[in-house]
Amino acid sequence: MTKHINIARFTLGLMWIYQGLVPKLFTIAPLEWQLSSSFGLSADATFWFIKLAGAGEVIFGLLLIKYYQSKPLLMLNILALAGLLLVSAVLQPSLLVEAFNPVTTNIPCIALGVYLFSIATTKASLQQ
Repeated sequence: MTKHINIARFTLGLMWIYQGLVPKLFTIAPLEWQLSSSFGLSADATFWFIKLAGAGEVIFGLLLIKYYQSKPLLMLNILALAGLLLVSAVLQPSLLVEAFNPVTTNIPCIALGVYLFSIATTKASLQQ
């Protein structure tokens, strides 16, 4: 069971870290710019929004790897991924039909979060 938990926690954590580092901090991917600029921010504000979002995603990924048994953190992961999927669908619905789109990335990561949340909940109830 521990092996499966580690696969889930590292997959989920590294997904957040990658999504923060590569398309936001190392460079700004055109799709990130397109989606973020949909909020109506100035170019400078959009730039900093993306950079701050990237830093937040890296931190969040590290927290998920370290505190993978935290029910509030796991719930935040589930809600954040569902929210990002919804925002993408509303602001840029065309993204939902692209290869490696938010549906094919967010839903499996939500499932990993639900898996870890269920284990954390089970462990907590066993300890009482």
